[in-house]
Amino acid sequence: MSAQPSPPKAAERQHSAYRGFVAGVFSGVGKLTVGHPFDTIKVRLQTSSTTHFTGPLDCLRQTLQREGLRGLYKGASPPLVGWMFMDSLMLGSLSNYRSLIKTHFYPNHERLPLPAQGASGMLAGWTVSLIAAPVEHVKARLQVQYNARGNREGVKYRGPIDCIKKLYGAHGLRGIYHGLCATLLFRTFFFFWWGSYDLFSRYLATHTSLSTPAINFWAGGLSAQMFWITSYPSDAVKQRIMTDDLDCRRFRNWREAAKGVYREAGWRGYWRFVDCTIFPCDVLVRYAG
Repeated sequence: MSAQPSPPKAAERQHSAYRGFVAGVFSGVGKLTVGHPFDTIKVRLQTSSTTHFTGPLDCLRQTLQREGLRGLYKGASPPLVGWMFMDSLMLGSLSNYRSLIKTHFYPNHERLPLPAQGASGMLAGWTVSLIAAPVEHVKARLQVQYNARGNREGVKYRGPIDCIKKLYGAHGLRGIYHGLCATLLFRTFFFFWWGSYDLFSRYLATHTSLSTPAINFWAGGLSAQMFWITSYPSDAVKQRIMTDDLDCRRFRNWREAAKGVYREAGWRGYWRFVDCTIFPCDVLVRYAG
């Protein structure tokens, strides 16, 4: 009687080109629900003067007092749809970049080495930037509208569709994609996101008795911190660019925006309130992946 074949190991399972895309849809929904209030506070802190808010809790208090709970979810409509596509494209392209790199550069490796994992993440970050740039641009402009609860006076954009129409009407497609280069630079740091995720996953699998879901969870949280620690200065500059007045621009390019942050607050300006950006939603994205 011939021996029955053993079940395939995880590393030997057939690559699925679609599993990452499906996982990304669910992670996008979870990311919006949990993370958008954190993102609103982050964007407001990054783009306001140093005297506007004393810190994240003060920003939260003022937002709730003046705008109610809806104020924390300003600009949520673009990422409601956008993040599903963004995370789907990111996780799906990440999976396929890993497969391509393994096939062409590491065919005899059971698992990709850390630099290749990081490179896959960086390529996925650049790919998703094509969707992320306009989504984050519209979101940021809506998030920094400080109108009081129920008061529409002086509001430039009535919502995401109105914002898109006005940006396109005044500046064309270039206006909608304003900040694309800053977005590409920011997402270059996905190298550290997915590289560190693989590193932490390997360490926890080797040195602990945690289950696979628990390893994914803790590796996701730790890699989230690595990503934000390395990328936060570029994100601070990106938000300044995306909320700049396109009719009377303060910053003609990324360098001028970076210098503007330094003039206002010195080197600390690039790290202003970084403690409020280790988002719980980042764990969801890595857990889904």
